[in-house]
Amino acid sequence: MSAMNLTYIDFLVSAVLATIMFGVGLSININDLRQIYRSPKAFILGLISQMILLPLIVFAIIGFTDLPPVIKVGFIILSACPGGTTSGFVTVLFRGNVALSVSLITVNSLLTLATIPLLVNLALTVFTGRHSPFELPLVQTFLQIFFITLLPAFTGVLLRYYQEKIADRIQRPVRTVMIILFAGVYTLIAFADETSGGSGITFSDLWSILPYAVIINFAGFATGMAMGIFGKSGIRTSWTIGVEVALQNTTLALLVAGTLIQSNEMVKPALVYALFSFWTALLYGIVVKWYNKSKFFGEFN
Repeated sequence: MSAMNLTYIDFLVSAVLATIMFGVGLSININDLRQIYRSPKAFILGLISQMILLPLIVFAIIGFTDLPPVIKVGFIILSACPGGTTSGFVTVLFRGNVALSVSLITVNSLLTLATIPLLVNLALTVFTGRHSPFELPLVQTFLQIFFITLLPAFTGVLLRYYQEKIADRIQRPVRTVMIILFAGVYTLIAFADETSGGSGITFSDLWSILPYAVIINFAGFATGMAMGIFGKSGIRTSWTIGVEVALQNTTLALLVAGTLIQSNEMVKPALVYALFSFWTALLYGIVVKWYNKSKFFGEFN
């Protein structure tokens, strides 16, 4: 992969992620966040599920497989990048606890500054050895995540707080641009040749990664739902925690694997996960709404 092509791919991934986080910031209502922090039990349960239980589950699922070490690291990178605009969109679509979803996305954006370097470097050591050619530069990781995730999100929050009418006016166009960028960058990375900056993913890669990706996805839904039920948070909030645990910020995973570590192989779990996780989230919503005897895209009973 040439330096020029790598820079081109990196720019696209960074642009998509920054746009997504700006859109997340635009959706954040300060009053909704205050309400969550007054009753923080569900928020704490969601945070534990995302930041602690999910990485442990992924380690347990892929640690004893015969997957290549770099693919295993790619799965850990994916688990270290929780939340994102897709989970927020699904939560809005099914009338879940939107304030909780946004709160988890916001706080996770802060926590990943520390958790991503810790988890990913641990995975690199465990699966590829101490003398691996791959490394995650700590300072560069911190700065890049800050400027591409936190800064755009904070800008969106400030815009909504001080200029709510402008925020409402541009929120839909920003979402449209985000979808176009999102589709474009994933198509490019998935189908471009490695020498042109793509991942070089093959059907063989797809079929070897997909079963474990699906298991992890369903485990995320089940873990989040179980934690919510355990905390007696109600079906709506429990469902929302499940969505947040199971839908990862795959664009951030691409940034970490492809841009910071510069490994085409480690990118592949995030690409495969992005292919189906939105659709399984829709299925999860339909099943829970059917069980709840409520309209699929209406309020929970």
